[in-house]
Amino acid sequence: MNDTSIKISIRKLYKVFGDDPKPALQLVRDGMGKTELLEKHNHVLGLNDINVDMPTGKTTVIMGLSGSGKSTLIRHLNRLIEPTAGEVWVDDDNILDYTDTQLRQMRQHRMSMVFQKFALLPHRTVLQNAGLAPAIAGQNERKYADEARRWLDRVGLEGQGDQYPHQLSGGMQQRVGIARALTSNSDIMLMDEAFSALDPLIRTDMQDLLNELQAELQKTVVFITHDLDEALKLADHLVILKDGSVIQQGEPQHILLHPAAPYIEDFVADINRARVLRVGSVMETTPDLGNACAGEIDYNDTLESVIAKSEGDTDLSYRVLQNGKSVGTLNMRELVRALVPSRQSTDPESARRSGR
Repeated sequence: MNDTSIKISIRKLYKVFGDDPKPALQLVRDGMGKTELLEKHNHVLGLNDINVDMPTGKTTVIMGLSGSGKSTLIRHLNRLIEPTAGEVWVDDDNILDYTDTQLRQMRQHRMSMVFQKFALLPHRTVLQNAGLAPAIAGQNERKYADEARRWLDRVGLEGQGDQYPHQLSGGMQQRVGIARALTSNSDIMLMDEAFSALDPLIRTDMQDLLNELQAELQKTVVFITHDLDEALKLADHLVILKDGSVIQQGEPQHILLHPAAPYIEDFVADINRARVLRVGSVMETTPDLGNACAGEIDYNDTLESVIAKSEGDTDLSYRVLQNGKSVGTLNMRELVRALVPSRQSTDPESARRSGR
């Protein structure tokens, strides 16, 4: 894999859980689904022909309902779970070819993981937990303390280094987990339902913190969630799973406007589209409006803010600016159309297959 814009590339990845997965895999390749495989052969289809490219320096969010395979997938990226078949490329290496030594090196230096349940060591201080990666590599506390303290300060835990995990709130403990991942200085951060155990307000704060850090550091982040609002807030690239298969992937705004299956339609049906959709996703690249222009709006403005600006007048049109340059126009009638969810199919059989 030589494309430097892609950090992680998953190719034809399958995972079948059971006593004899290889024959079961062939059944899957021949078209057998998850339910039939379990009922007839007592094997569980975890992942079914996954093909995903995760861009360098961006946040890829993998989402789906319980049992969709998202946590199984992320654990293949550091080989906490071994696949039944397929390839996982990180830069130019298929990590499934790695020796145990190479795998340890990758986990220590190239990939960090932030867990849902924090996974802090109770007998170590906050500073020592944040410096776990360099400590495992053989550094003493005096050597890693400044780096660990720097990241604790960066995630809002200044002065907390001497505390122990039980003395911190859940949100503060998860901040330690993020500081620990950053202290490892890895290019890749794996985050498995990292914020789902937190209260809603704290969860929002952590999402904002991650976006802020990502704008500054540009890590390759792989984030698992079952929450679409969280996915849309964090994702540069969104992958939606169902029954171990990728149903749709791509830029989140595009998926919201163009759901590829009834299952995706159901996912996005209740989203506040005005709050999530941005001008750049619905504008037209048409000639300048001239005197008909009601004003200027930014490419990244939400539709909600444009509705407020227009005071609901659907006869208005706006010039769209990106980095100070005119890139298109937005007519309020087109904006209103974008607020109506599209339906790919009303066929009862397709609805039944998608679980509607």
